[in-house]
Amino acid sequence: MIDPMSFKSEILFTVVLLAIIIALNSLSKRAIRRFGRTSAIDMNSRKIIFYLINLLFYLVAFMGISLIWGVNWKDFSVFVSSILAILGVGFVAQWSILSNLTASVILFFNHPLRLGDRIRVMDKDFDWTGKVEDISGFYLFMRTDDGKQITIPTNLVIQKGIEILKEKKTDAEEVISNE
Repeated sequence: MIDPMSFKSEILFTVVLLAIIIALNSLSKRAIRRFGRTSAIDMNSRKIIFYLINLLFYLVAFMGISLIWGVNWKDFSVFVSSILAILGVGFVAQWSILSNLTASVILFFNHPLRLGDRIRVMDKDFDWTGKVEDISGFYLFMRTDDGKQITIPTNLVIQKGIEILKEKKTDAEEVISNE
């Protein structure tokens, strides 16, 4: 039987590391919420950032705990490279998942597109003109001018291009502005 007292320094360092990770994660979430409110970043975009921050902290915690418990780095590197190879094969098999996620990040950080904007997705076969209702990790949800709600994969939106239009006036607004 293993005596837990023989591992008391490893247990102590693990508890301290986890406490630090939890505290940093909480502080970063609070900072993201505050920044999101001041910058008018919508909740779905903040959810993506929260997910990525959590993933980063989990990876740091996993590597820190591995260091504390004395994992052999040569064996660990073989394990990590095997996992990455399996993920690589999975992503190649499901390329659309990776490209949609990447396109969502690009739309979030590098494009002036915001919720509520009226846009036209440039496509020769379809007229996708309407108001952006939501942007998730994989899809752009919009309501077209004729009232249909459509879902477009974000990689398709990036590939086709986007034109941000001025808000379309209703018939009542046009009558009022013409008077």
